[in-house]
Amino acid sequence: MTTRTIPLGDGPGPFDRLIGLRLTRADADRVEAELPVTEKVLQAHGIVHGGIYCAMIEVTCSVGAAVRTGFEYQVVGISNRTAFHRATRSGTIRVVAKPVAEEDPRHLWQATITDDQDRLIASGEVQLMRLDPPPAP
Repeated sequence: MTTRTIPLGDGPGPFDRLIGLRLTRADADRVEAELPVTEKVLQAHGIVHGGIYCAMIEVTCSVGAAVRTGFEYQVVGISNRTAFHRATRSGTIRVVAKPVAEEDPRHLWQATITDDQDRLIASGEVQLMRLDPPPAP
């Protein structure tokens, strides 16, 4: 297994940066990120939009699988199941993702999202698949 380094700080993709997701740890066994709750992530009732939780879980699980798999492969999510446990309106929310199973070419990662008081906000799992690189011309 060849691993690669993901820079910490702003999320790896444009959407991640748009919502304000920041990676704080990224290795083959654990990925952590945080997101300050701002108006741009709230839905009409003033609570964090559920899609934000789905995205945080998808990004961190995908980053973990990508680090675990290495540069020569692309990893894509094929299933994201996210459960919402508590609404939040402010503060900073944090996500921790960890691998659960790896049966080549599939990976299963689980993640939890907590608030400033370490209360569970959302949890989920993402099944990912490693794609083989295209053949050389």
